[in-house]
Amino acid sequence: MPSVLIVNGRVIDPASGMDQVADVAIADGIVAAVGPKLDRSRADQIIDAGDCIVTPGLIDPHVHLREPGMEEAETIRSGSAASADGGFTTVCCMPNTTPAIDDDAMIEYVYTAAELDPQTGNRLPRGARVFPVGAVSKGRKGEELAEIMLMAKAGAVGFSDDGDCVASAGLMRTALSYIKPTGLSLMQHCQDMSLTRGASMHAGSISTTLGLGGWPRVAEETVIERDVRLNRGIGCPYHVQHLSSGGSVAIIRAARKEGLPVSAEVSPHHLLLTHEEVLKHGGYWTNAKMNPPLREQTDINAILEGVADGTITILATDHAPHTRDRKALDFEAAPFGIVGIETALALYIKALIEPGVIDWPRMIAMMTIEPARLCGLDRLDAPSGPGAAALGWVHRSGLGLGRLHVGAAGDVTVIDPKHEWTIDASKFLSLCRNTPFDGWKVRGRAVATVIAGEVVLDRRVGVVGAR
Repeated sequence: MPSVLIVNGRVIDPASGMDQVADVAIADGIVAAVGPKLDRSRADQIIDAGDCIVTPGLIDPHVHLREPGMEEAETIRSGSAASADGGFTTVCCMPNTTPAIDDDAMIEYVYTAAELDPQTGNRLPRGARVFPVGAVSKGRKGEELAEIMLMAKAGAVGFSDDGDCVASAGLMRTALSYIKPTGLSLMQHCQDMSLTRGASMHAGSISTTLGLGGWPRVAEETVIERDVRLNRGIGCPYHVQHLSSGGSVAIIRAARKEGLPVSAEVSPHHLLLTHEEVLKHGGYWTNAKMNPPLREQTDINAILEGVADGTITILATDHAPHTRDRKALDFEAAPFGIVGIETALALYIKALIEPGVIDWPRMIAMMTIEPARLCGLDRLDAPSGPGAAALGWVHRSGLGLGRLHVGAAGDVTVIDPKHEWTIDASKFLSLCRNTPFDGWKVRGRAVATVIAGEVVLDRRVGVVGAR
């Protein structure tokens, strides 16, 4: 395997506290050295990162890759390539597929599909690493607990019924008890369906104007309150997905102050857009239809405060591709969600770095070591199933992801923070184009993505192995 040397960059590794100009050498798929002015004579490939930021490979713990069952919207292969283009070296895919990822066979399917071409059986050129999140309930129906231990042994990196809430308090309590011994997290889609039936956007002035069913904040907040109480005597790692309500921030802040194992993520659209977005393009704009919905500026302000004070620890895209014809349905019938993996980095910069909400080391932590810890990818022991060293996704020694140190997996993202560009959905590597950010002028972009020592993206030559 060719060796790679990344030189002259500002190396930020939040896991170790490193923030200095240095070089990073990668050999045999792992980090061989980090320090100033490393020997260039033995490098097969040199990436000049002058004026750039060099970080551990970015990790997104919440994407929808649609395979199996909805391959017209996204495949593991296309999503993996799109992720690498966005600077992500690792993504964790949700189980709301058809069939659901709810047993060990389906976990193994994801690992196999991420590694092999289903048509020829040949090894695919690498995009981002793909790790599966298993369903909490069988078929994601919320009725019966899925095979938690078997999925954990097969390499699941967390558990969620995302797309649906675990509505039953009894099932939730049982799930928390069964998931805790795995050391993994229960990732909850917080939505009380009895409060959102018939709703398609935030309950506020815009929904009233448009005559649309309103989705109240309390539908998210009450689920979090309930789950925190259920988990108080159990202590399973509990994670709130795609937080949208300012009131939710207060609940999570209080739980964390109490020392409870609660974490939360926020997505770019909930940092930058309000429910007024639905009025654009003649109104009823389906590219502004999210789950949970876009809310109000007061919610954004509370979320930003939660990011700033450490209540919210993770940035996740909730990348949700939908085909053009499905998004062209009338507003109430159109599906929720937008694509986000190729635009997230620049949008986080716009929402968090440019206004000074947090600094670069903190944002990089929220995109590397924090999601790695959430999904057990920072561990010294790799997942035990085919997602471990058997398929080469993690270094054979089982060293974790989300950090840059000698012996760590050779996953690196090089970011040019001054790179100005215009988001152009027509150029996405994702199979879908459903984004409200098309045409936005942004600053900051991944200019190189290195995965296990392989340069899969270099802006000078494009994405290696893209469709």
